[in-house]
Amino acid sequence: MTISVLSVASEAYPLVKTGGLGDVVGALPAALAPHDVNVVTLVPGYPRVVAALADAAPGAEGTVLHDWPDLLGAPARLLSGTLGGHKLLVLDAPGYFAREGGPYGDPSGRDWDDNWRRFAAFGRAAADLASGAVKGFRFDVLHAHDWQSGLAPAYLRFAPAGGWAARSVMTIHNIAFQGRYDAGIFASLGLPDRAFAVDGVEYYGGVGYLKAGLEAADAITTVSPTYANEILRPDFGMGLEGLIRTRQARVSGIVNGIDPAVWNPARDAALPQSYDAATLDRRAANKRAVEQAFGLEPGDGPLFCVITRLTWQKGMDVLADTIDALVAGGGRLALLGSGDAWLEHAFAEAAARHPRRVGVRIGYDEAVSHLLQGGSDAILIPSRFEPCGLTQLYGLAYGCVPVVARTGGLADTVIHANAAALDAGVATGIQFDAVTHESLAQAIAHAIRLFAMPERWASLQRAGMAADFSWATSGRRYADLYRELLSA
Repeated sequence: MTISVLSVASEAYPLVKTGGLGDVVGALPAALAPHDVNVVTLVPGYPRVVAALADAAPGAEGTVLHDWPDLLGAPARLLSGTLGGHKLLVLDAPGYFAREGGPYGDPSGRDWDDNWRRFAAFGRAAADLASGAVKGFRFDVLHAHDWQSGLAPAYLRFAPAGGWAARSVMTIHNIAFQGRYDAGIFASLGLPDRAFAVDGVEYYGGVGYLKAGLEAADAITTVSPTYANEILRPDFGMGLEGLIRTRQARVSGIVNGIDPAVWNPARDAALPQSYDAATLDRRAANKRAVEQAFGLEPGDGPLFCVITRLTWQKGMDVLADTIDALVAGGGRLALLGSGDAWLEHAFAEAAARHPRRVGVRIGYDEAVSHLLQGGSDAILIPSRFEPCGLTQLYGLAYGCVPVVARTGGLADTVIHANAAALDAGVATGIQFDAVTHESLAQAIAHAIRLFAMPERWASLQRAGMAADFSWATSGRRYADLYRELLSA
């Protein structure tokens, strides 16, 4: 039996992406297709998304499938399109989404004041689709991703459209982002009074979008087994650990995959020189390109890279304090990212202190991120918590050895280069525990020592490149979860 799934998310690569969420949502339809699961993706109609529909169908913005004259205060319509050859639905509501800036904030980075209404309307539309209000659609499962989609399972539970109600799955990509708002918004959500309760959308006296989804969904997933255990504790659960514990039997951790059609050094158009595990020497040409792009002096010594948001969660404050030690040990650093202004300033200062040894590019560029993975020797990921992480998976696939904190998906996907693992030829990277200057400096020093042993380093690279983090296994686990829900 083919299972029909509505995947609901605020991002989907390549249409819109601010982080790993977009990559995962964009890859799910192809990942699940071999398991007899048909995924239709619903995303908001941001300007770039609507423009992509127009480009795909010149003279039109996509076929209109449904109209909402008043969707929580603004008109909206449902447009059709494609995402990687799979069906795409777009909630075109100009009053909510036709704005300059990012998906969640204005051009200055400030969150939109009406994000609560924007993503409530998004959740309401998703629930309408999953409960029979839109003619021509019937779904077996609604799969909501992160807080922006969190009200969709709540609408299904408390205010379905009256037709067939799909089962629901809520995936936590990062529990730190919860969508918490004042109780005053509740009256505008179109939910019955009984929904404002501890087993509904109420959260510490206000409204919690992620909390609502976790409470209402039939199943909860996180993006790695270790993170599924970590969020049971106050230091990782961010206030939701009690709820997670009460629903622990419904929680599972499924590691994200990566799309080998997008991330494959043997056929990556962003690399000056393609290569595979048998031709690692070809990476040298990419290393030269990284040096040139980041203004670094050419050399054969270890080149570390960072591709991340510059935030406390990512451990970037600790890295900023460790750059002097990295350079003193003979390393160089190429950093691509943006985030907190004080961290951007700290890394700019580090580049000024170490000209031609540290290169910093503030912002994000997809092609440059591929180049960094294909030309750098190692990637630094000192996250304080990391639900899954994708950059370490890209690093493994590209022979860019991950140096990671032992947390969440980083712990699940990288095999530490201790003596036994190195001798067995199974080590794929370097892990360290507490995210401190001392522990990160020691991990970097360990990487530099291993880099000085070419055979050991090549063994790390090849073992990482041999690891299978495609969507084959993860896709099957999601398909199994859907079938369990439907059989129950």
